[in-house]
Amino acid sequence: MDTHEGERSGVATNIVDAVVALLVIVMGSVVIYGSRKLGSEWTSDGPGAGYFPFYIGIILVISGVGVLYQSLNGKAKNTDVFVTREEIGRVMSVLLPAAVYVAAIEFIGIYVASAIYIALFMIILGKYSWFKSVLAALIVNAVFFMMFEVWFKVPLFKGSLDPLAFLGY
Repeated sequence: MDTHEGERSGVATNIVDAVVALLVIVMGSVVIYGSRKLGSEWTSDGPGAGYFPFYIGIILVISGVGVLYQSLNGKAKNTDVFVTREEIGRVMSVLLPAAVYVAAIEFIGIYVASAIYIALFMIILGKYSWFKSVLAALIVNAVFFMMFEVWFKVPLFKGSLDPLAFLGY
Protein backbone atom coordinates (compact mmCIF):
# COMPACT_ATOMS: atom_id res chain seq x y z
CA MET A 1 0.00 0.00 0.00
CA ASP A 2 1.47 3.35 -1.03
CA THR A 3 1.27 6.20 1.41
CA HIS A 4 1.41 9.72 0.11
CA GLU A 5 2.75 12.78 1.91
CA GLY A 6 0.16 14.13 4.35
CA GLU A 7 -2.10 11.08 4.03
CA ARG A 8 -3.45 9.78 7.30
CA SER A 9 -3.19 6.09 8.10
CA GLY A 10 -4.90 4.06 10.75
CA VAL A 11 -8.21 2.41 11.59
CA ALA A 12 -11.29 3.76 9.82
CA THR A 13 -13.94 5.53 11.90
CA ASN A 14 -16.68 3.15 10.80
CA ILE A 15 -14.68 0.18 12.17
CA VAL A 16 -14.30 1.91 15.53
CA ASP A 17 -18.04 2.67 15.44
CA ALA A 18 -18.74 -1.02 14.78
CA VAL A 19 -16.56 -2.15 17.70
CA VAL A 20 -18.24 0.30 20.06
CA ALA A 21 -21.65 -0.82 18.79
CA LEU A 22 -20.73 -4.42 19.54
CA LEU A 23 -19.68 -3.43 23.06
CA VAL A 24 -23.02 -1.63 23.55
CA ILE A 25 -24.87 -4.73 22.33
CA VAL A 26 -22.93 -6.90 24.80
CA MET A 27 -23.58 -4.44 27.62
CA GLY A 28 -27.29 -4.33 26.81
CA SER A 29 -27.41 -8.12 26.69
CA VAL A 30 -25.78 -8.34 30.12
CA VAL A 31 -28.34 -5.86 31.48
CA ILE A 32 -31.19 -7.90 29.98
CA TYR A 33 -29.79 -11.14 31.41
CA GLY A 34 -29.30 -9.63 34.88
CA SER A 35 -32.71 -8.01 34.94
CA ARG A 36 -34.36 -11.31 33.94
CA LYS A 37 -32.68 -12.94 36.96
CA LEU A 38 -34.02 -10.13 39.20
CA GLY A 39 -37.52 -10.43 37.82
CA SER A 40 -38.35 -8.21 34.88
CA GLU A 41 -42.07 -8.84 34.75
CA TRP A 42 -44.94 -6.95 36.28
CA THR A 43 -45.88 -8.43 39.66
CA SER A 44 -49.05 -8.15 41.72
CA ASP A 45 -47.62 -5.17 43.59
CA GLY A 46 -46.02 -3.41 40.63
CA PRO A 47 -42.90 -3.74 38.49
CA GLY A 48 -40.29 -6.30 39.48
CA ALA A 49 -36.78 -5.23 40.43
CA GLY A 50 -35.52 -5.83 36.90
CA TYR A 51 -38.47 -4.35 35.03
CA PHE A 52 -36.97 -0.99 34.10
CA PRO A 53 -33.39 -2.26 33.60
CA PHE A 54 -34.80 -4.89 31.23
CA TYR A 55 -36.24 -2.24 28.93
CA ILE A 56 -33.10 -0.12 29.17
CA GLY A 57 -31.13 -3.19 28.09
CA ILE A 58 -33.48 -3.67 25.13
CA ILE A 59 -32.98 -0.01 24.13
CA LEU A 60 -29.20 -0.47 24.35
CA VAL A 61 -29.27 -3.59 22.17
CA ILE A 62 -31.55 -2.00 19.56
CA SER A 63 -29.37 1.14 19.48
CA GLY A 64 -26.20 -0.94 19.19
CA VAL A 65 -27.66 -2.95 16.31
CA GLY A 66 -28.66 0.28 14.56
CA VAL A 67 -25.19 1.80 14.92
CA LEU A 68 -23.57 -1.47 13.86
CA TYR A 69 -25.70 -1.60 10.72
CA GLN A 70 -24.98 2.06 9.87
CA SER A 71 -21.25 1.71 10.46
CA LEU A 72 -20.89 -1.37 8.23
CA ASN A 73 -23.66 -1.05 5.66
CA GLY A 74 -24.90 2.53 5.80
CA LYS A 75 -24.87 4.77 2.75
CA ALA A 76 -22.87 7.49 4.51
CA LYS A 77 -20.41 5.34 6.46
CA ASN A 78 -17.39 7.29 7.60
CA THR A 79 -14.21 5.66 6.27
CA ASP A 80 -11.92 8.49 7.36
CA VAL A 81 -9.10 7.57 9.74
CA PHE A 82 -10.36 7.64 13.32
CA VAL A 83 -7.13 8.73 14.96
CA THR A 84 -3.52 9.14 13.87
CA ARG A 85 -0.46 7.93 15.71
CA GLU A 86 0.32 11.50 16.80
CA GLU A 87 -3.20 12.09 18.10
CA ILE A 88 -3.27 8.83 20.05
CA GLY A 89 0.14 9.75 21.49
CA ARG A 90 -1.30 12.99 22.85
CA VAL A 91 -4.24 11.15 24.38
CA MET A 92 -1.92 8.58 25.96
CA SER A 93 0.30 11.35 27.38
CA VAL A 94 -2.69 12.30 29.53
CA LEU A 95 -4.37 8.91 30.00
CA LEU A 96 -1.37 6.92 31.24
CA PRO A 97 -0.32 9.42 33.95
CA ALA A 98 -3.96 9.59 35.06
CA ALA A 99 -4.04 5.79 35.39
CA VAL A 100 -0.83 5.86 37.45
CA TYR A 101 -2.35 8.62 39.61
CA VAL A 102 -5.46 6.55 40.30
CA ALA A 103 -3.31 3.54 41.23
CA ALA A 104 -1.09 5.68 43.46
CA ILE A 105 -4.11 6.85 45.48
CA GLU A 106 -4.42 3.31 46.85
CA PHE A 107 -0.97 3.51 48.44
CA ILE A 108 -0.19 7.15 49.21
CA GLY A 109 -3.68 8.63 49.43
CA ILE A 110 -5.49 11.25 47.45
CA TYR A 111 -3.65 14.30 48.83
CA VAL A 112 -0.07 13.15 48.24
CA ALA A 113 -0.92 11.49 44.91
CA SER A 114 -2.71 14.64 43.76
CA ALA A 115 0.21 16.87 44.71
CA ILE A 116 2.64 14.68 42.78
CA TYR A 117 0.27 14.41 39.81
CA ILE A 118 -0.32 18.16 39.59
CA ALA A 119 3.38 18.99 39.93
CA LEU A 120 4.56 16.45 37.36
CA PHE A 121 1.77 17.31 34.95
CA MET A 122 2.68 21.00 35.13
CA ILE A 123 6.42 20.30 34.74
CA ILE A 124 6.28 17.69 31.97
CA LEU A 125 3.27 18.66 29.88
CA GLY A 126 2.80 22.29 30.88
CA LYS A 127 6.51 23.15 30.74
CA TYR A 128 6.26 25.21 33.95
CA SER A 129 9.26 25.58 36.26
CA TRP A 130 9.58 22.95 38.96
CA PHE A 131 9.31 25.65 41.67
CA LYS A 132 5.97 27.01 40.39
CA SER A 133 4.68 23.50 39.81
CA VAL A 134 5.51 22.18 43.26
CA LEU A 135 4.23 25.36 44.90
CA ALA A 136 0.92 25.19 43.01
CA ALA A 137 0.51 21.48 43.82
CA LEU A 138 1.17 22.04 47.53
CA ILE A 139 -1.15 25.04 47.78
CA VAL A 140 -4.01 23.31 45.96
CA ASN A 141 -3.74 20.20 48.11
CA ALA A 142 -3.32 22.16 51.33
CA VAL A 143 -6.55 24.04 50.53
CA PHE A 144 -8.36 20.78 49.75
CA PHE A 145 -7.00 19.19 52.94
CA MET A 146 -8.20 22.12 55.03
CA MET A 147 -11.57 22.17 53.28
CA PHE A 148 -12.34 18.47 53.59
CA GLU A 149 -10.50 17.32 56.71
CA VAL A 150 -10.72 20.41 58.91
CA TRP A 151 -13.72 22.50 57.88
CA PHE A 152 -16.19 19.92 56.52
CA LYS A 153 -14.85 17.05 58.66
CA VAL A 154 -15.13 14.70 55.68
CA PRO A 155 -11.99 12.56 55.61
CA LEU A 156 -10.72 11.52 52.22
CA PHE A 157 -8.75 8.33 51.61
CA LYS A 158 -5.20 8.57 53.00
CA GLY A 159 -3.82 5.43 51.36
CA SER A 160 -2.57 2.17 52.81
CA LEU A 161 0.81 3.76 53.60
CA ASP A 162 -0.84 6.89 55.10
CA PRO A 163 2.10 9.28 54.60
CA LEU A 164 0.14 12.11 56.26
CA ALA A 165 -0.45 10.24 59.53
CA PHE A 166 1.82 12.70 61.36
CA LEU A 167 -0.87 15.39 60.87
CA GLY A 168 -3.24 13.49 63.15
CA TYR A 169 -6.09 13.20 60.66
